[in-house]
Amino acid sequence: MRSKNKGPVLQRRGQVDGTTTDQRLLDSRGPTDWVHTDPWRVQRITAEFVEGFGALAELGPAIAVFGSARTPVEDPAYAQGEQVGRALVEAGFAVITGGGPGAMEAANKGASEAGGVSVGLGIELPFETGLNEWVDLGIDFRYFFARKTMFVKYSQGFVVLPGGLGTLDELFEALTLVQTGKVTAFPVVLLGTAYWSGLVDWLRGSVVAGGKMSLADLDQLVVTDDVDEAVALMRGDGAGAGAGAGVSP
Repeated sequence: MRSKNKGPVLQRRGQVDGTTTDQRLLDSRGPTDWVHTDPWRVQRITAEFVEGFGALAELGPAIAVFGSARTPVEDPAYAQGEQVGRALVEAGFAVITGGGPGAMEAANKGASEAGGVSVGLGIELPFETGLNEWVDLGIDFRYFFARKTMFVKYSQGFVVLPGGLGTLDELFEALTLVQTGKVTAFPVVLLGTAYWSGLVDWLRGSVVAGGKMSLADLDQLVVTDDVDEAVALMRGDGAGAGAGAGVSP
């Protein structure tokens, strides 16, 4: 019976290939499709985790700031993003964003101009052009799940500016991790009462009322327009998460 050992992998019969991994690596004239196969992707995924852990291991206390890449400079949310970045640095935090334009750029700008550590965790997308100019420590990722791990592992909390699907994805992932006990003591603040109050009302009136989540899950959220309050909650001051998804004036 025809068989071949390829490292820890056993190939038999029709699964036996006619090349070796070294041959495909060293023979520049050979096919290049091997770099897109699942075993090679595992190495790329491992490399992304190694690079991320290596770059951020000594970052210190940090807060992730999320928000729309489509927020224009003239939008009040952009100025608020700058204010958040600056205030977090003054409170002793590094600032981590997705590294893109819009609200992310604003938070990075505020952090960088305040002399703090401004981090951008970028992602390979067909419609974005790389990290914004205010990122002082940046990592580009191929895989969303590797990038998401870095946000949660190296952030002590999330401040969320108005945003779209990507922002909502990060927000609800954080709440899910708290609900399931994967992370603890993880404050989440939504900045912008006019933007976020409708979402919170729907969660309370439909999701909680329908028994699909508990009020304790909703209590992880605080909605406010006050940057100082948001930063105080990140420090653990004041009412903090668990205050009942309150909307502050």
